[in-house]
Amino acid sequence: MDKKALDFLYKQNLSESIIQYLAEIKDIDLRKAMDIYYRSELAEQIEKGTYGIENMDYKYLALDLIENEPQLF
Repeated sequence: MDKKALDFLYKQNLSESIIQYLAEIKDIDLRKAMDIYYRSELAEQIEKGTYGIENMDYKYLALDLIENEPQLF
């Protein structure tokens, strides 16, 4: 596997982990958590690789999303 493919898989897994964690800690269904995540700036930053954010822990990123984008909830 080349680096591009690995980066894609890692970002995809990171997104899935964030969505699952959001659903768990906010007690919402996965569809709502997915909608919140994909409307967030965090999803865009992870996709673009902004600030190396895609290398951070998914739990930290989910909590950061909750704290910094409360309007999505």
